[in-house]
Amino acid sequence: MHAGAASLRLSRSLPEALATLGPPLLFAIRLWASVCLALFVAFWLELDSPYWAGGTAAIVCQPQLGASLRKGWFRMIGTIVGAVVIVLLTACFPQDRVGYLGSLALFCALCAFAATVLRNFASYAAALAGTTAAIVATANLGVAGGASPDAFLLAINRASEICIGIVCAGVVLAGTDLGGARRRLATTFADLLAEAAGRFNRMLLLAGSDEPDTQSERRELLSRVIALEPAIDQTLGESSHVRTHALTLERAIQGLLRALDGWRRVASHLSRSADQEGRLAETILCHIPAELRSASAPSASERWMSNPVAPLRACEAALRELLAMPADTASLRLLADETAKVLAGLADTLDGLALLVDAPKRSLRNLQSFRPGVSDWLPPLINAARAFVAIAALTVFWLVTAWPSAASAIVFTASTILTLAPRGDVAYGGAIVAAVAVACALPCAAIIKFAMLPAVETFPALCGVLGLFVIPAGVAMAWSRRPVATAVFTTIAFVFLPLLAPTNPMSYDTTQFYNSALATCVGCGIAALAFALLPPLSPAVRTRRLLALTLRDLRRLAITRRLPISADWENRMYGRLLALPDQANPSERADLLAALSVGAEIIHLRHFAPRFAAAAVLDAALEAFARGNCDVAIGLLHQMDRDVASRPDAERPTTTMLRMRGRVAVVCEALSEHADYFNEERRA
Repeated sequence: MHAGAASLRLSRSLPEALATLGPPLLFAIRLWASVCLALFVAFWLELDSPYWAGGTAAIVCQPQLGASLRKGWFRMIGTIVGAVVIVLLTACFPQDRVGYLGSLALFCALCAFAATVLRNFASYAAALAGTTAAIVATANLGVAGGASPDAFLLAINRASEICIGIVCAGVVLAGTDLGGARRRLATTFADLLAEAAGRFNRMLLLAGSDEPDTQSERRELLSRVIALEPAIDQTLGESSHVRTHALTLERAIQGLLRALDGWRRVASHLSRSADQEGRLAETILCHIPAELRSASAPSASERWMSNPVAPLRACEAALRELLAMPADTASLRLLADETAKVLAGLADTLDGLALLVDAPKRSLRNLQSFRPGVSDWLPPLINAARAFVAIAALTVFWLVTAWPSAASAIVFTASTILTLAPRGDVAYGGAIVAAVAVACALPCAAIIKFAMLPAVETFPALCGVLGLFVIPAGVAMAWSRRPVATAVFTTIAFVFLPLLAPTNPMSYDTTQFYNSALATCVGCGIAALAFALLPPLSPAVRTRRLLALTLRDLRRLAITRRLPISADWENRMYGRLLALPDQANPSERADLLAALSVGAEIIHLRHFAPRFAAAAVLDAALEAFARGNCDVAIGLLHQMDRDVASRPDAERPTTTMLRMRGRVAVVCEALSEHADYFNEERRA
C-alpha cells in the first residue's frame, strides 16, 4: 500500500517537475545556441578574439525575450560609442601614455555618471560604453602602456566581435521565443486599474461610515506603480509597434500616479467634511460610469483587457461631465474636479492598455513627452569619482610594476564598477557576487580547457563540450528566483568564455590562463574594495535627500515670482517618486505625493489670486510656508478663503471662484496632514 502511494505521488510529481523544468531548459538551450552561433561566425570571419563574441551572446541572453532584445540593442549602442571614443583618445594622445590612460579613466568616470543618471537599459548602454573603451584601450597597450597606431583596426575588431554576439543572440531568441512581456504588462495594467477604480468607488460608497481609511491601499498601489518601469522597457524591446508609441506607456504611468494623487485629495477632503461626507460622496458617485462601478468584480480586469476602449470612452465622458457639473459650494467643486482628475488618470492608463492589447477603434492621441529629470545629482557624482579613482589607481600600479595581466584587471574592474554603479546599496554585494561567480567559473574553465578540449578537433565537438557548462548555467539562471542567485549565474556565463578563450588554433598555455584568471579575480576584488571604501548612499540617506530636495524646491516655488509650468513641476516630482528606493517607508512616499499636490496648487493659486484681489494675502501665506511655519500659512490661507467668500459677488459664485477656494482647501489639508514634513528643517 505504501509502495502504491509512493508510486502515485511519483507519477503526479514527475509531470509537474518536467513542466517546471521545461522553460528554464528551453532558455538554457537558447543560450547555448546563441554562444555557439556567435563563436561560429567569429571563427568564420577569423577574428582575433572570438570569445568576446561568445561572452557577449551569453550576457545578452535573458529569460525574457523583450529584455534580451532591448539589452542587446543598447549594448550595441554602448559598444559603438565606446569604440569611437577610444579611437579619438588614441588620436589625441598618440605618444602620451599618462594622458591616454588618464583620459580613459576620466571617460569611464563619465560613463559611470551617465549610467546613474539614465534609466533601465539606457543606463546599461552607458556602462557598456566605458567597458568597451577599456577593452579596446587595454588591448591596444604594451606592457607599460602607450597607444598603438593599430587602435582603429583593433577597435573595429572588438566592436565587431561584440556586435556579432549581440546579433547572434537576438537571432536565436527572436526565432525561438514568441515573447510574453506585452501580455504580462497588459495584465499588470488591468489589475492596477481594476484595483484603483474599485477601491476608489468603495471609498465613495462607504463615505460617512466607519470604514477604515484607504491610505494604506493608496500607498501599496503607489509602490506597485513605481515598480512598472523595467516591465515597460522589456515590452519596448519586444514590440516595434509599442516602441513607436512609447509615449503612451509613459503617459499611462503618469496617469496612474495622477489618479492616486486625486484619490488622496478626495479622501482627505471627505474625511474633513464629516457632516456632509455622505451627501457629497453620493453626489459624486452618481457621475461615476457604470464600467468603473463594476471594477471590484472578479472578472473586471479580464473584461477590460478584452475591450479597454469602452471604459476609456466612459471615463472621458464622465470627466467632461464632472468638470461641467454645477456646484454651489467649494467642497463639491473640489470633489468634482479631483474625481475628474482620477478619471483622467485612469483614462490615460486605459489608453496604454488599449495599445498593449491592440484594441480596435483605438484613437491615437497627441501626447507630450514625459521625461522625469535627475532626482539627485550626488549619487552619480559619487559613482563617477569611484570609477575614476579605482581605474586610475590600477593604472598607476600597472605603470609602476609593469604587470603583464594588469590590462585584463582594468577591464574587469571597469566592467564591474560601471555595471553595478546604478544599483545603489546593492552594488557592493553585487561586486562580491561577481567575485564568487569568477571563483566558481575558474575551475570549470580550467577542467574544460586542459582536460577536455585537447581531445576535441571539430567545431560541433567544441559546441558539445561548451554545452556541458553553458546549459546547466542557463537552467540555473532561469530557474533561480532570487536576484542574487540570478546575478551569480549570469556572471558565470559571461566570464566563462573569456577565461576559456577559445581560438583557432587553440592555445593551451597554462601560464597565460592563470595570469588571466588572476587578473579577473583582482579586477573583481578591486571593484568590491572600491565599493567598500567609497560606498553608495544608503536607501535611507537617498530617501532623506529626495525629501529634502523636494521640500527645498517647494519652498523656492512658494516665494519665486517666475512660476514654472505645472507640467514641468509634475514631471520633476514624478521622477522623484520613481527614484524613491524600494525600502522607503509608505509615509515617506505619501509626503512626496503631498509635495506634488501642494506645488501644483501653488502654481494655480498664483494665477487665480490676482482676479480676486487676494495676491497680497497669498504672498504672505506662501512666505510663512517657505519659512517652515505651516500653522501661520494655514491661517492666512483660511483668511484668504474667507475674504473671497465675503466678496459682494460671492452670493452667486462663479466656477473660477469655487475652484480657487477648492485649491486653497487642498493646500490647507495637505499642510495639516503632513505638517511634520512641511515644518521640518531638512538639509540635503
